[in-house]
Amino acid sequence: MEIPQIRMHSQQAKIQIQTEPAQLHISQPPGDLTIRQPNAEISMHTRQGKLTIDQSQAWEDMDLLSAKKSIARNAQAGEQAAMQGIARRARQGNAFMRIENRTDPIKTQAIENAFSEQKRLGLAFIPSTFAVKTSYEPAELDIQVQTHQPIIEGSVNSPIMQYTPGSLETSLAQRPELTIEVVNTKI
Repeated sequence: MEIPQIRMHSQQAKIQIQTEPAQLHISQPPGDLTIRQPNAEISMHTRQGKLTIDQSQAWEDMDLLSAKKSIARNAQAGEQAAMQGIARRARQGNAFMRIENRTDPIKTQAIENAFSEQKRLGLAFIPSTFAVKTSYEPAELDIQVQTHQPIIEGSVNSPIMQYTPGSLETSLAQRPELTIEVVNTKI
């Protein structure tokens, strides 16, 4: 006897997926920075020092005078000597006028006029100590400095971004199939 049999053959569907990943590139350029430092301005003013040396006293101690000073000194010494002479003569004249006082003015005046005063002995330093006089005005230095702040300029650069979107594609790699057969089989 023959019995019909159904035979089924099936093939499943296969899905194929293709992906392209997204890409993101980020680069950060460095910032721009410029720094300028202006030079400082310096001004200096100097007043020279002044040294004064006065050695006129030393020259006078050595009797090395200028003509003007020598004449003035000798004129003063002559005037003083003349006044002392006049005073001595007046005193001696008055002593002669008072002869009645029983003094011996002739003898006294003879001794006074005959002998001059003796000079004193001793050391004399020529020129005398501290005869040269010095004075010094120190120099003055005035320094003016004008500083300037640095000039700083900076700018930020934005990041550079490049984005490529990804993709996704689906398709059937294998179509589904179903085959049905009716087969008669003998028993």
